[in-house]
Amino acid sequence: MRGQGLIILGVAILIGLAAVFLANSYLGRVEQQQVTTPQGMVKVAVAAVPLDFGTPITPDKVRLVDWPAGALPEGTFSSIPQLLPMNHTRVALRPMAANEPILRSKISGEGGRAAISAVLDPTKRAVAVRVSDVAGVAGFVLPGDVVDVLVTRTPMVANGSSQQITDVLLQKVRVIAIDQDASDSTDKPAVGKTATLEVAQVDAQKLALAQQVGQLSLALVNPASETSPTVETVSTDDLRDGAYVGGYSDGAPRFQPPPLLSAPPAGPRAPARKPANPDLTVMIVRGTKDSSYEVGRYVGR
Repeated sequence: MRGQGLIILGVAILIGLAAVFLANSYLGRVEQQQVTTPQGMVKVAVAAVPLDFGTPITPDKVRLVDWPAGALPEGTFSSIPQLLPMNHTRVALRPMAANEPILRSKISGEGGRAAISAVLDPTKRAVAVRVSDVAGVAGFVLPGDVVDVLVTRTPMVANGSSQQITDVLLQKVRVIAIDQDASDSTDKPAVGKTATLEVAQVDAQKLALAQQVGQLSLALVNPASETSPTVETVSTDDLRDGAYVGGYSDGAPRFQPPPLLSAPPAGPRAPARKPANPDLTVMIVRGTKDSSYEVGRYVGR
C-alpha cells in the first residue's frame, strides 16, 4: 500500500510539472507575440480607457497595439517606459477615446500638470472675460465652442448727447474654458462666471479695453460658418422689428432726404397756390401744371 501511495504521489508530481511547463510555454509565446510585431507593423501606446482633460496617465490606462508603420501618427510612443520614464507622471491635455494613440501634443511633459498654456496656439493668447447666464447663452457656451463677442457701450458724441450702441468686437473666437473647466468633451450646459477665449494679441487688448468701457456678450456660432467681411453698429434707433437704420456715426444724421424738385416759374397759366412747408409736401409737375401733396416727415427707411 505504501508503495502504491508513493507511485501515485510521483505521478501527481510529474503531472504538476508538465502543467507548469505547458503554462510557461504558452505565456512565453504570448509575451513573445506582444514584444514582436508582424512585418510592416510597429508597437504604439494607446489609451486603454477614455482619458479626459487633466486625467493622470498611469500604466494601467495604457496598452500597446500593432500599428501600420506607414500610417504612424507623429509623436507616438512605442513602449510604456518611453511614455512614462521612471514612472514619472503625465496628464492628458486633450480628451482621448479608448484605443486612440497617445501623442506628445496631447499630454503634458514628465511630471507636468494640466496647463491651459500647453494647449494654446503659439500665436494666440488666453483671455478671461466676465459672463453671466444671459451673456453666456444660458450656459450653452462650452469649452471647444466658437463664439462672436459683442460689446454694448454708451459713447459720448460731439453735441453732448449719447445713446447705447452694440458692436461686433470679435468673430469666430474659440472658447478654451468656462470657469476652471477646460474639457471640450463636456456636453451638459453649465452657467459660468468667466469664459477663457483664445485670441490674437491685439484682440486680447481689445477685450481688456472693452470690459472697461462696456458690457460683453457671447453669441454662439456654427464652426462651419464664415466670418462677415463687414459688421454693423446697432443703436437704440434700430430697436423695432425688422428695422435697421444703420450707418451710426457718432450722432451725425444717418439719412438726408433728397432735395425737393423746384417749381417752375409761375406763368400766366400757373394757378395761384398757397405756400407749402417743403418738409411736409411733395410737388408733382405734369406738363405746365404742378400739384402739391402733403406726405408728412420722412422717418427712417
